[in-house]
Amino acid sequence: MIMESCPGCSSPVAAQDRFCEACGRNLRVQRTSVGGPGSQWPPMCACGGEEFDADGFCEQCGRARPSARDRVEFVLPGVAGVSDRGKRRRRNEDSMAFGRVRGRGVAVVVCDGVASSERAEQASQTAVDTAADVLLTGLQAGMDAESSTTDSVVAANEAVGRLARPEAAEVAPSCTFVSAVVTDDSATVGWVGDSRAYLVAEAGAARLTTDDTWAAQLVAEGVLTEEEALTDRRAHVLSRWLGADSGVEAPQTVTFKVETPGLLVLCSDGLWNYVPEPEDLLAVLPRGVPPVEVARELVDVALKAGGHDNITVVVVQLRGGHGA
Repeated sequence: MIMESCPGCSSPVAAQDRFCEACGRNLRVQRTSVGGPGSQWPPMCACGGEEFDADGFCEQCGRARPSARDRVEFVLPGVAGVSDRGKRRRRNEDSMAFGRVRGRGVAVVVCDGVASSERAEQASQTAVDTAADVLLTGLQAGMDAESSTTDSVVAANEAVGRLARPEAAEVAPSCTFVSAVVTDDSATVGWVGDSRAYLVAEAGAARLTTDDTWAAQLVAEGVLTEEEALTDRRAHVLSRWLGADSGVEAPQTVTFKVETPGLLVLCSDGLWNYVPEPEDLLAVLPRGVPPVEVARELVDVALKAGGHDNITVVVVQLRGGHGA
């Protein structure tokens, strides 16, 4: 019998065990931490100082103590994500959550808090945690991925909606949404808003999502050309989002067969504003490296290009039917 150790308490467990007898952890599911990055502040300032005053300023150089959300990295086998505050924003309002169900597949969610709403980072974190729970539960139960995706959006929308203050409905917390459920032989992507998913395979790259924006809607209706829409100041105004006033009942979804090895890239607009077309993404994508290195490199591309917004990238390794 091959013995392993519990990732929660390090007690010995067998490969066929479903739960750790010592701590009760579900051994079939690995996932990012609920609530996002840990609540502990980084122990050291950028200058090297380790002492901070009661207001959170470094006693050595006077800088404000950085937030744990400023730079976040999560890595699981075959899937990894990086989220960065960028160079211009005061806080990181993007969030990501993902997990693996042993023998079943991977579920990923990326949400981008709407900057014009209050507590945008809370909205995005609430949405990814809620949706990831639904998607991972669906994977464990063998549910249809499109049904699970719809259920996850409904649950996330309701959870974000509960964050609203009745007296401040005009700035109710809100966010965009993109998710993926990936198994050995298929993948389902769902979205609301303008966070995107791209497929990179041997034959090239393809964009899987269509933005829920004012510009995209008018282009689809034939009112404007893409060039006309993208030069309008309202080009990035959302037509759909998650939150108390969204009216969203279901996401858009697409399901495809995973027939060859490749990568699935989910991201916020902090990346795709700089590499909007599939060929743009393909040109800067590193080859032959683990998903975490791909995510880091893509975030660096956005930072070097200006980093005007929060940047989040999650990369899933597609095995093309060769096992997760």
